[in-house]
Amino acid sequence: MAGAASACDLVLVLGGARSGKSRFAEGETVRHAGPWTYVATAQLGYGGQSDPEMEARVAQHRGRRGEGWETVEAPFDLAAALGALPPHRPVLVDCLTLWLTNHLLADHDLDAEAAVLDAALAARPGPTICVANEVGFGIVPDNALARRFRDAAGLLNQRLAVRARKVVLVVAGLPLTVKEVTP
Repeated sequence: MAGAASACDLVLVLGGARSGKSRFAEGETVRHAGPWTYVATAQLGYGGQSDPEMEARVAQHRGRRGEGWETVEAPFDLAAALGALPPHRPVLVDCLTLWLTNHLLADHDLDAEAAVLDAALAARPGPTICVANEVGFGIVPDNALARRFRDAAGLLNQRLAVRARKVVLVVAGLPLTVKEVTP
């Protein structure tokens, strides 16, 4: 497995859809002194098509954060977005699964993109909380694209879990600490 075995100030928050992972990650982020940066990876309207349901989800996420938050949109170049931020500012990336979807649908090299992200996270000295879906608990998808996505998401989660100081699985709103490295 690629990905260094060092524990940087990375917290990886995993969970299924509507598990409470984003809310938990926001709480983890505000434990650090602000201001905070929310790096949004969602793309509205894949293929130029409107998606009112996704727009409502994005609005719900935006409405949860109060003052002290800056939002940066990075549907593709997440590494550059992280590198452009003040190095010690607490950052919440939500979500790696959407970021991966963007690259998959654009037919980018997922392994190369994961390596670039991994290096950017390793270079960040400040607290970084990343949210990702745990998609490996379900049935085997019935088509090649969905299987490729499921496999790539699982490999990305594994890669970042190795680097993370803390990994939390959120189930039904309840956080389960899977890994925690204490200084």
